[in-house]
Amino acid sequence: MESERPQRGVTAWLAAGSLLICLAVAGYGLISGPRRYTLAENPFPGDLVGVGEPVGFFLATLMGAVCFGALVYVVVASRPEHDGLLDPAAFRIHLVAERVSVAWVGLAVLMVPVQAAHDAGLPVTRLLGSPVLLDAIAASEVSRAWIVVVICALVIAVTLRYTTRWLGHFVLLIPSIVAVAAVAVTGNAGQGPDHDYATSAAIVLAVAAAGLTGLKVAGALSGGEPVRAVQVLQVACGALTLAYGALLLYLLIPGLEFGSDFARLGLLAGLLVTLVWLYDCWGLARPSHAVRGRTVAALTVIAALGAVAAMAVQVAPRFLVHRFTAWDIFLGYELPHPPTILRVLTLWRFDVFVGGLGVALAIAYVVGYVRLRRGGNSWPVGRLVSWLIGCVALVFTSSSGVRAYGSAMFSVHMAEHMTLNMFIPVLLVLGGPVTLALRALPAAGEGNRPGPREWLQRLLHSRVTTFFSHPVTAFILFVGSPYVVYFTPLFDTLVRYHWGHEFMAIHFLIVGYLFYWAIIGIDPGPRRLPYPGRIGLLFAVMPFHAFFGIALMTMASPVGGTFYRSVGLPWLASIIKDQHLGGGIAWSLTELPVIIVIVALVTQWARQDRRVAARSDRHADSDYADDDLDAYNAMLRELSRMRR
Repeated sequence: MESERPQRGVTAWLAAGSLLICLAVAGYGLISGPRRYTLAENPFPGDLVGVGEPVGFFLATLMGAVCFGALVYVVVASRPEHDGLLDPAAFRIHLVAERVSVAWVGLAVLMVPVQAAHDAGLPVTRLLGSPVLLDAIAASEVSRAWIVVVICALVIAVTLRYTTRWLGHFVLLIPSIVAVAAVAVTGNAGQGPDHDYATSAAIVLAVAAAGLTGLKVAGALSGGEPVRAVQVLQVACGALTLAYGALLLYLLIPGLEFGSDFARLGLLAGLLVTLVWLYDCWGLARPSHAVRGRTVAALTVIAALGAVAAMAVQVAPRFLVHRFTAWDIFLGYELPHPPTILRVLTLWRFDVFVGGLGVALAIAYVVGYVRLRRGGNSWPVGRLVSWLIGCVALVFTSSSGVRAYGSAMFSVHMAEHMTLNMFIPVLLVLGGPVTLALRALPAAGEGNRPGPREWLQRLLHSRVTTFFSHPVTAFILFVGSPYVVYFTPLFDTLVRYHWGHEFMAIHFLIVGYLFYWAIIGIDPGPRRLPYPGRIGLLFAVMPFHAFFGIALMTMASPVGGTFYRSVGLPWLASIIKDQHLGGGIAWSLTELPVIIVIVALVTQWARQDRRVAARSDRHADSDYADDDLDAYNAMLRELSRMRR
């Protein structure tokens, strides 16, 4: 009972502080409402929308951040039982996520019509009673994003009601990340020139800022001493928030001119996050148990979130002075010349999300390799080389002219897709990253809180990993994904937006990794077939990919034709011929990865046979020695009997 009193006090302070920040956001929305709409040359939809949009954005984003942060806190700070059930301290944070997720659903539902009214320039009360409500929602990209938030938040709320296990919270991180990033990629970041840079930055920024806010709130509510892993994550999230936030401000504010409300609010948010980050760095060096300090830090981050909410409902200054072209809207950059080998190699637009992920994976692997070698343990250099080549290929595919032209041409996009799905995963799987992590990461020790090594082991042996890494599941995902993406209306949506290209890149990379993990994986985990079965499964894929390529080559109507016609590349003679070329690429590029996989399979099979033969020889030698000993003992017994 005594431990609950400080927690109730922290809850009251957080609620009161959040209410004051909410009132400040509402006041700004009321004062700046007509001026904001006039500046953007949009009709003013009334004070209800002018105030409701920033307030609703703030509250819904805050609830999402708290829910996401609470899930992360449970994953990294809990001490689950052997069956995965949460300990009492983690269960208290679970209850926070469960209750907040319900509020998140309700606020996201309210934001759908409010955002539609904002974009349509109509009072929300008039729109709700109008037959054009659904049309207004369909026409608003941000409203559709709020629908995605509603679906993901509802899944989280329902699941949290029925699960109290560590694995369930880990899995829920996926829909929570989607929900947190959904609105961020559809606002200012997803529009206009350089929106490819801005969208990628917005994904990382939204997740990092939500993680920082949620971890701060969860840490303040948890009481007790700070958890080291949570402190490290807070510092990392703060650094990412500042770095990617600065990049977004640079992209959205021309000349970094801080004379507008948008710029000043961005500067205020950055200053508040900087103060919290410095506090976290100090706390990491000198751990503090002061609940008051953690509460103040949480309120400071929430205030920064309020400033971001006031920014999000405004048009970025860059768009007020820029004359848009079709390429600005659909690509974010210009492609005045057709692709050549030189242009593909030299036209770089670094993808700060997928490309940054490739750099991070390479650094993490090298750190693990060096740590293992310094500990006196060996690690095959071939695995290191394979992993690094895969990371370099990921950076090149996502950031060079392959992505730049792939976002505008189906043929280059198909080459990008095949590389991400069939070539890079092979190299990454042969790197054996899980085995390296299990050998390089230190064990938490008996009685200590589980660390990254224990999280990885628990995830490897979970039913989720067992299901998705099963050869049959991996085969269905690997074969079926291209048909679902390209032969349904889904591709029309994904190809239109940069976040769609990012989604396809991550999706095809993961699906390819799961499939090749089941075929040539070095790491423990999936239930693998015998080697003849693996070869058969590999060859079973080829007809499906061949039929996919042939279907693209013979279609009379272009896939994603609306988008490609809107881009209107002046040097592209025919969209349908470009698609036929893409089908030919899909058909022909399956051979090289298959050759690499076959070589790896035969090598692994030969090594296994040598190990089995060596083991059999040892057993045979042991059996021969045992036979000699038995014969000698029998002789001694016979001599003893004769003497009697």
